[in-house]
Amino acid sequence: MSQRPPAGVDFSRVLTGPGQSGLRAGAGVMVALVLFGLAVPLVAQLVTWLGWLLAGSPGGFSAWAKEASRFEHPAGLVGAHLGLALLTVIGIALVRFLHGRDAAWATSVQPGMRWRYLLLCLPVAAVVLNAVLLLGRIGQSWHLAPQAQIWVWLVAVLLTAPLQAAGEEYFFRGYLLQTAGSVGDGVGLRPEHVRWFAVVVSALVFAFFHGVQNVPLFVDRFGFGLLAGALVIWTGGLEAGIACHVVNNLFAFGWAAFSGGIAQARALQAIGWANAASDLVGFSLFAAIAWWLSRRMNLATSTPRGLSHGPDLARQHAVR
Repeated sequence: MSQRPPAGVDFSRVLTGPGQSGLRAGAGVMVALVLFGLAVPLVAQLVTWLGWLLAGSPGGFSAWAKEASRFEHPAGLVGAHLGLALLTVIGIALVRFLHGRDAAWATSVQPGMRWRYLLLCLPVAAVVLNAVLLLGRIGQSWHLAPQAQIWVWLVAVLLTAPLQAAGEEYFFRGYLLQTAGSVGDGVGLRPEHVRWFAVVVSALVFAFFHGVQNVPLFVDRFGFGLLAGALVIWTGGLEAGIACHVVNNLFAFGWAAFSGGIAQARALQAIGWANAASDLVGFSLFAAIAWWLSRRMNLATSTPRGLSHGPDLARQHAVR
């Protein structure tokens, strides 16, 4: 039987209160990381194998799978994205079954997905991020070189990149941010310090989990993690971060398909400081507008007050 979180707490403290502890949160993080390391690559490999079969089993699977992992075949992209999409299930399942909270608390303090806000944030992110990108390219030449089977690639990106981006948000800005908040609360940090401790920890883990990268690219990803985490606190849920992440990845792979290839985008391990600064300007502008929208919509930024502490409160609170 699920129990509601304490009344009047922000998203970072949803996994605090009676029955919760830093020890439980630490155990949850270990389980989450193990599942990340085992289940995600297993799903990716299974999808890649199915893609190899559908392609007529060309050559040996091992060599073909290595090419797919570099996104030289659409099956590699689909497999990687569906593997990361599994992180949504992992994050929600841990909130429900390890911490005893209704699954809706994994998304927002309302609780649940605030669909209208998410759908408003998507076009805002598309306009802001692409405007900053295009302004930054003024005076630069544009090399148009569509890759082979471009429509297959674009369909694969359109169908799977949103699932991948949502999975990372549920895992890093969702479950890991909440468990970091639980640890901070357990060691006696003040509430205003708990939330920023959770934001910084989740952003660091997010940046490090992207593998080999130079300092500007790490700062770029860490900065995105900080802004997405701050939006979770300021808006009360994952919707704005999901919207920004989805749009960023859709257009990153989409532009790459027309200018050099998706495999090249996959292999990216270094950028310059100018590109990092441009990205962070775009993310910051989006964050400011998303926060303003959340205030205009009067979205909740803390769990409901004045309601009973009985089970399954998520079903008693109206969806916005």
